[in-house]
Amino acid sequence: MREELTALREQALRDIAGAADLSSLELVRVAITGRSGGLTRAGEQMRHLSKEERPEIGKLLHEVRTAILGALEVRGAELSAAAEEAELSQIDPTLPGVARTVGSLHPLQHLQRRAVEIFRRMGFSLAEGPDIETEWHCFDALNTPPDHPARNDQDTFYLPDGRLLRTHTSSVQIRTMERETPPIRIIAPGAAYRRDEVDATHLAQFTQMEGLYVDEGVTLGDLKGTLEFFFRELFGSDTKVRFRPHFFPFTEPSYEIDVRAAALGGGERWLELAGCGMVDPAVFAQINDRRGDKAFDPDKVTGFAFGFGLERLAMILYGVPDIRMFVENDQRFLGQFVS
Repeated sequence: MREELTALREQALRDIAGAADLSSLELVRVAITGRSGGLTRAGEQMRHLSKEERPEIGKLLHEVRTAILGALEVRGAELSAAAEEAELSQIDPTLPGVARTVGSLHPLQHLQRRAVEIFRRMGFSLAEGPDIETEWHCFDALNTPPDHPARNDQDTFYLPDGRLLRTHTSSVQIRTMERETPPIRIIAPGAAYRRDEVDATHLAQFTQMEGLYVDEGVTLGDLKGTLEFFFRELFGSDTKVRFRPHFFPFTEPSYEIDVRAAALGGGERWLELAGCGMVDPAVFAQINDRRGDKAFDPDKVTGFAFGFGLERLAMILYGVPDIRMFVENDQRFLGQFVS
């Protein structure tokens, strides 16, 4: 038994040292320590020894096992290091690296964040509402008559159940007044949908930002000061703002807002950017009927509302010639706005 163990150790150490790679070493390990390996068989033969022989042979078997397992571990480490070195030798450190693409906010998101930050400084909070709306929230509550063109199937996306994709985020103003009482000061950025033919200046889905301020004593001067401050913060202190009389069903009086600024192409021309006005008392009456109270009594509270499209604003501000470029996901275009 002593001779067998000694021969087993010598043969095992030779086989381990001769293993050329990790796969070969694994075959050697299984042949020695596996279920049918030499060490396993030697351990099974211990039960056939006499009581006098077992201590000495057991000690020798332990020494042989320790030597073999130690050799396996050392050789395994050597072969792993050699394999890693061989793999690394295939890498050419002089080759140019692969450039990492740096993402950024979409230009519309960037502009929206700038706008939200300016309005927040004036005390406005963000408000949200569903994209799928009822006719009451989108039209009736906003004093829009039944024969208004916006309510035509040719202009608005209606669903089979009579609801529709909101044509503006003014519906968020209505929902806010349903839930809350004055004072209310909100902005509502979000998607709006209209049946426009898609071309260089129109999309069927666009981004709108609207605002509402309702409280006791709100005046046209507050509206004018708020929007003049906003556009001058957005485009520069030399920006000029002009209010031009217009008509909207939900405000009276109503105005179109024209802006002239260096940031918008030299500042030599007036550009129509937004609509606004004082909230029509008929809108407050609709809200009161819906709520069942007089929280928006037009004899006690007044308010103003405004709205503008972010795509049109971004086109002018960034010099983008085609509105479709904002939705085509062309990396050559979007990569110009990395900040």
